Amino acid sequence: MTASITRRTTAARSRIAAVGAIAVAGALILTGCGDQTEGGSATKEKTSDAPLFSKLPKKIQDAGVIKVGTDAAYAPMEFTEGAKIVGVDPDIAEALGKQLGVKFQFTSGTFDGLITSLETGRQDIAMSSITDNKKRQEGLDDKGAKIGKGVDFVDYFSSGVSLLVKKGNPENIKSLDDLCGKTVAVQRGTTYEDTFKAQAEKCGDKKLTIEAFDTDAEAQTRVKAGGAVADLNDFPVTAYTAKTSGGGNDFEVGGQQADVGLFGIAVSKENTQLRDALKEALDAIIKDGSYAKVLEKWNVKDSAVPSATVNAGK
Repeated sequence: MTASITRRTTAARSRIAAVGAIAVAGALILTGCGDQTEGGSATKEKTSDAPLFSKLPKKIQDAGVIKVGTDAAYAPMEFTEGAKIVGVDPDIAEALGKQLGVKFQFTSGTFDGLITSLETGRQDIAMSSITDNKKRQEGLDDKGAKIGKGVDFVDYFSSGVSLLVKKGNPENIKSLDDLCGKTVAVQRGTTYEDTFKAQAEKCGDKKLTIEAFDTDAEAQTRVKAGGAVADLNDFPVTAYTAKTSGGGNDFEVGGQQADVGLFGIAVSKENTQLRDALKEALDAIIKDGSYAKVLEKWNVKDSAVPSATVNAGK
């Protein structure tokens, strides 16, 4: 690429969760197995033989559940099949649950409300391909102003970003500089939107028009229809979409993957015990091989991290 793509770290896809309540839109999936009814032992059990159960906060031990906010429109990371939320993140969560002795209950909502849901206590964690960066850690907006408490991240996945263009790449889009004078589509509230905004400033009089949507699926539809020349996303998502949408006839990847960064499980800064338990559980599944099996299943093994880290994003 002739221009680097600033990924969801720094000034880019700060999927900075803007202020706004999370809109619950979608289904729940309880990763793992067991009785999920109100009277079932899965939600009432207060003891467990799982190796890291004792590391969890008492409240979560008693509930038997970790409530997870996600935006399930991001295949292969998290998406819906029927009434279930599936993908890389739910499968990693299921493996973590076996170490911790609790279920991970996923609820789908809009991405830009996920961090807010932690601040309000609606969710215990957010796991939705969220880029770990300093702005999110410190609760800052794009201009450095304080807008929230910030969150901690347990980093579990690495990824670069790529442009998604219409099949055949009729506009010959290979880099961000190729977008000047054109229209792009992107998911609202992401660092990808920030990247396009930064590029628009570089384009100057050769105006770059940005159309932002609630979901990435809507942005993809706009590109497919020819109303926009490109969408921007994480490479695993872009590659998966290009391979599967319309049997591989709708899209292709424009240019090369760039700017690798870290995805993290977001946790309230006040919930350090849960954060540390998740970190220990992640190290455990990396060690026992179950983490690698999940990544291999979804063909994203190149995105593996060698060990769990906390707030390692830049």
